[in-house]
Amino acid sequence: MAVGKNKRLSKGKKGKGKKAVDPFTKKDWYDIKAPSVFQTRNVGKTLVTRSSGMRVATDFLKGRIVEANLADLNKDEDQNYRKIRLQLLDVSGKACLSNFYGMDMTTDKLRSLVKKWQTTIECTVDVNTTDGYKLRLFCIAFTKRRQNQLKKTTYAQTAQIKQIRKKMTDIMTKEASTVDLKDLVKKFIPNSIGTQIEQACQSIYPLKDVYIRKVKTLKAPKFDITKLMEVHGNADTTTPAPAAADEGTKVDRPTEA
Repeated sequence: MAVGKNKRLSKGKKGKGKKAVDPFTKKDWYDIKAPSVFQTRNVGKTLVTRSSGMRVATDFLKGRIVEANLADLNKDEDQNYRKIRLQLLDVSGKACLSNFYGMDMTTDKLRSLVKKWQTTIECTVDVNTTDGYKLRLFCIAFTKRRQNQLKKTTYAQTAQIKQIRKKMTDIMTKEASTVDLKDLVKKFIPNSIGTQIEQACQSIYPLKDVYIRKVKTLKAPKFDITKLMEVHGNADTTTPAPAAADEGTKVDRPTEA
């Protein structure tokens, strides 16, 4: 090494004065509240960096998408194949108010339905609810054996598949376009639309495992706080006021002689 070239020897260690700060000390926890159509209102918690200067923490919470299992939301293990997506729309105290954003089916459930010797029929339709939401519904169904059938396979003909798909489209459009989003979610939970499709297509070809496989929100109306509060019902989302301190009973002071 040439003499006089190592200039760092005379100086102290680089970055010596900096202390490692734990980033979690600057963050706050917020509760996520689910709409009133679900039994469990407390979905979980979310983290956000505390407000400082021009940066407002609530602005970074609004618009977040969270995913929860329907079995946890409704305390029913039979519904564990459904995944519900919620969007955080408003913040009230330490509670984030959410609304339905989408629905999906778990991969293991979907894979368990697909089998050999049967026809899979899928259908997609875009619908508009009465309160201005534009949703895309995905439906899936499978053919099953007729009564007293001896043949191993249950393949539907192309003409029958087209007829079934048309029935699916008509029923999904009719069921979704006559109600608002809150009532539509109530139909998704027990899979009542899938049951209707199964009954309506019985004359064309017997079906089984008919489900609304997926729901996507394509367009939402302008945010309205009053409508959001209606979705959340009368549940108290604000932080409860502290209980009044026990001040005791008033005692008269004895007069001095």
